[in-house]
Amino acid sequence: MKNVLLSGAALLSMTSVLAAQDLPQATSPWFTAAQATIAERLAVQPNTNRAKNVILFTADGNGVGTNYAIRLFSGQLAGGLGDDYVQPFETFPNVALVKTYSSNGQTPDSAPTAAAMNTGIKTKNGMINVLDTVNVGDCAAGATAGVKTFAEIVSDMGKSVGVISTARITHATPAAVYARSVNRDWEDNTGLPEGCTQKDIADQLIDQMKAGVIDIALGGGRQHFLPVGVTDVEGKEGKRTDSRNLVDEATAAGGSVVFGADDFAALTMGNNAPVLGLFEASHMQYEHDRAGEPSLAEMTEATIKALSGNENGFYLSIEAGRVDHANHAGNLHRVLVDGKAFADAIAKAMELTNAEDTLIIVTADHEHAISFNGYCGRGSKITGLCMLENEQGVEHTGEPALAADGKPYTVAGYLNGAGSVLVEQADKTFAGSRPDLTEEQAIDPDYLQQALIPMSSETHSGEDVAVFARGPFAHLFGGVIEQNVIFHVMNHAVSAQ
Repeated sequence: MKNVLLSGAALLSMTSVLAAQDLPQATSPWFTAAQATIAERLAVQPNTNRAKNVILFTADGNGVGTNYAIRLFSGQLAGGLGDDYVQPFETFPNVALVKTYSSNGQTPDSAPTAAAMNTGIKTKNGMINVLDTVNVGDCAAGATAGVKTFAEIVSDMGKSVGVISTARITHATPAAVYARSVNRDWEDNTGLPEGCTQKDIADQLIDQMKAGVIDIALGGGRQHFLPVGVTDVEGKEGKRTDSRNLVDEATAAGGSVVFGADDFAALTMGNNAPVLGLFEASHMQYEHDRAGEPSLAEMTEATIKALSGNENGFYLSIEAGRVDHANHAGNLHRVLVDGKAFADAIAKAMELTNAEDTLIIVTADHEHAISFNGYCGRGSKITGLCMLENEQGVEHTGEPALAADGKPYTVAGYLNGAGSVLVEQADKTFAGSRPDLTEEQAIDPDYLQQALIPMSSETHSGEDVAVFARGPFAHLFGGVIEQNVIFHVMNHAVSAQ
């Protein structure tokens, strides 16, 4: 037996020679593409530079299944079959699977999952950046059980901090960047129990902007910053009952506040004045319906350019919040359009930053109860019917696959939700059968995917999500990790000597 020590390059060379000389499949494009992938992987070297910048992208509810659907949609939108399409972040060299359970939930909500990524610990469903020794909603105990956020850590290093969301800026995922709360629903003062000393989430954002921790915050949620009796630019009334106008307070503190796409485009950011963008009373519009609001890519571009003016670097959290909401609604079309907008924002961040000094992390907080049906032929529209495989070619035959009830079915559906085929009867029982469905009906943007269990809102699931990373210390992502490890990679990357 010989002990031979071979370099990666030598191994690649031997493999290539073997492929070229001895294997009948060596000329297959599948084979040569795989060989190119091996060459790319062999060239990857760990980046151990200290991270000047960290960008954390979270598509709320974009687990492995939802991401697969978005890949198909994006690829088909580009004119291909879909499954071989590569999203921008899928080129990142480092990938891991992430366990998303919370400390008290097999299936998590967005509060503890976002807290895990921003503080390094798991906590209970419904709580943001508070130790899990506290009961949900226990204001008195929570007052002394808050933890320090990654934003506060890097702010102490002199870095700038931005937070972007297409949901309300006070919603769970963006709130985890700057707030601590024993109840994620305390977005304004109306939910606070009598005598509770914890500030509501909108109030905490203004405090963090005044303190210099948060430099830029963009999203929806105007209603939580305005008092009852005061209407916003769209005529919608505020919700606060403490008579405080937090928009006026932000302006009085030297900040710039904007409400729409035009004033956002005219805004000059990066002059050390905090910026608060509130583009809707509640959540921002779905990308499919967007009008008068900046896109996620536009907000990402403007914020990166502004924060890059700090020579010490920045931390930027970017959430595609409405992927989650469309999943809850059972409306796959809007899931996919918002998912494509998320990928466009990532591509913009990749363009504007350097992998040598910027750690970009792309992940999700949790998955949904999405499922994929049948043996669909390639090219079956992800929002449409499952078409039969073509035994004489590549693309599907154009003939729908039929279930045992003799009816066609969609490529994707949900295990529960508003599209349930079971309908409540007069006696409060549930019964029903699947209706006939055409391709035209299925691909309608307002179509709700068929579901099994009847629920007014489809639920999260507890399965793993993926994390993709490039830049300093991205190689620390690998295998199957707990979600709170994401914080520790970011913290190590900005602290490395």
